[in-house]
Amino acid sequence: MGLRLREETDRVPKPMVSVCGKPILWHIMNSYAHYGFTDFILCTGYKGEVIEEYFGNEKNLGAGWNVTVADTGMDSQTGSRIKRIEKHVQEDNFFVTYGDGLTDAPLDRLLAFHKKQKTIGTLTAVHPHSKWGLIQAGKDGVVKRFVEKPVLVDYINGGYFAFKREFFSFLSADASCVLEKEPLNALVAKKQLSMFAHDGFWHAMDTYKDYVDLNEMCKNPPWKI
Repeated sequence: MGLRLREETDRVPKPMVSVCGKPILWHIMNSYAHYGFTDFILCTGYKGEVIEEYFGNEKNLGAGWNVTVADTGMDSQTGSRIKRIEKHVQEDNFFVTYGDGLTDAPLDRLLAFHKKQKTIGTLTAVHPHSKWGLIQAGKDGVVKRFVEKPVLVDYINGGYFAFKREFFSFLSADASCVLEKEPLNALVAKKQLSMFAHDGFWHAMDTYKDYVDLNEMCKNPPWKI
């Protein structure tokens, strides 16, 4: 629903908010297609008809894209949405991502790393931007350096996953199943979750400021376009 982006999401679901003249979801899919991954399952809910109408129109699709739109419920959490599209996934390995983050991560290398690790799941770890300016000062209290909203050295979950098909057994179709809670923690407990570190570009669209920032990058977008 994109509650922190109400300026746009009162009209459309968050994945359909426009970046550089196209829905951010289109850019995400285009990033996968750049690496040859062109089969997509879109898990819809809030204002899902907007997504279905857009991607049901062939003129809005990239060359060779095969798109399935699946209604996974209005109030479903992230884990249950994935469980509810299990019947559509026949491959031994598959990708999962959210509909609100752009990256230049090499998705072919993510898959290769995932297969090499032989774990059930792999997540892409990225460096977040600080939402505040950072201050460095000496013992005398005099500021030596002020950095406005730098990229942090820590890693966070960037939302680009690869899973073995057996991951479905860790999920529940119950609407309360949250991917980032019991399912991923269960993988951690079994030592079945790997981390693919990406030090390049990543930017989520959580707020209106993020929306503005991404659209300001359109002249030279750092993601695949």
